[in-house]
Amino acid sequence: MRPIIACLTAVSLSAFAVPAVAGAASADIAQPSVVSANPVNNTPHVLDGTVRAIAVVGDLVVVGGNFDEVREAGSGKKTVKRHNLFAYDIRTGKISTVFVPKVDGTVHALAAGTSGWVYLAGTFKNVNGTKTGTVALLKTTTNALHPGFKPNVNYRVTTMVRRASRIYIGGSFTKAGGKSRTALARLNALTGAADTNFDFTITTPRSGTLKVFRLAVDPTDKRMVINGTFTRVNGQSRDQIAMINLGDGVAKLSSWSTRRYSTPCNLSAFDTYMRGMDFSPDGKYFVVVTTGGPYGQSQLCDSAARWEAGRTGSGQQPTWVNWTGGDTLLSTSVTGAAVYVGGHQRWLDNRYGRNNPGPGAVSRPGIGALDPKTGKALAWNPTRTLGHGVEALVAHPKGLLVGSDTDQLGREYHGRIGMFPLG
Repeated sequence: MRPIIACLTAVSLSAFAVPAVAGAASADIAQPSVVSANPVNNTPHVLDGTVRAIAVVGDLVVVGGNFDEVREAGSGKKTVKRHNLFAYDIRTGKISTVFVPKVDGTVHALAAGTSGWVYLAGTFKNVNGTKTGTVALLKTTTNALHPGFKPNVNYRVTTMVRRASRIYIGGSFTKAGGKSRTALARLNALTGAADTNFDFTITTPRSGTLKVFRLAVDPTDKRMVINGTFTRVNGQSRDQIAMINLGDGVAKLSSWSTRRYSTPCNLSAFDTYMRGMDFSPDGKYFVVVTTGGPYGQSQLCDSAARWEAGRTGSGQQPTWVNWTGGDTLLSTSVTGAAVYVGGHQRWLDNRYGRNNPGPGAVSRPGIGALDPKTGKALAWNPTRTLGHGVEALVAHPKGLLVGSDTDQLGREYHGRIGMFPLG
């Protein structure tokens, strides 16, 4: 994992002077093997709603979404109130009694800060009774808001990634960090100020509200991809997906583009059928998963697709595609050993299926793993009750964390959150 070096004064509350592991994102985690199909037994249970986001801060797993009650694993444990956000010890499963923030809306995204801080984003407006807007920074060991972090984002944030001193956010907002920023922004991780070297014009939604739904940033902070309802970026045609070149100077729109996400995929039901994205740990490729319906093979509805990150120019084609045959994929995590996918799919390798298992289809209910080189389903098949689907897949050196809206994972009871350990 790459080092993160921060030179900040005491005014920052020493918020960022810690080892790199505290700020790791899923794309940073290379795992040597596929995780076990048997979940660990000590994860707590979320008893209602949906887990939508997970971040690991030191030994704490911070869990966000829309829920009200949680309970530690084991018989006779007391149900405790936790509204949309809580944390537990990854080693013991014990729910934190210190980190008990009051968040007045759904938490859609989390990102680990350093020295016990965690970023949260969503539809909330107030945290601990303080007006924050839809992005905030909390100390997990004291429950306090960071006094100097004031991003003042004015509307919904659906996706967020931290890279060292930068926070990337996407959603349907129009202001962020004191600047006009529509759907996409890069903020200073300490102050929340908008970065003047990062300003893009996101326009022309294919349907519904203009928004960036998901973003992914490579581990070296040199390249990012965004998806959403948009069809143009900086005046250029970009059908629901675009690549941006980052680096130290002014961020610029890449020439990389594809028409493979320009087809309808049930336009009446989905303003965008784009869902999760993640870069490989080496940054050489990224994977996109979608919803959309059982359309033809020329369309990437209900699929997972690998794209090579180093290519440029128009007309890009995926390296491989894995179709579910008519079921939604919501999330993905790429670890090098596997491409994990989650949703409410019944099958993978189902290129010819149309709400049925076609030739070659394999049963992979709710969660599965793909070979990074071929895209074919791996043998790993723990199963999960379907529901709406897996909203959060987060790789960690200890395993794979899973957040969803159902309570059966790996053929065991795990209320809305679980972890598959490395075998």
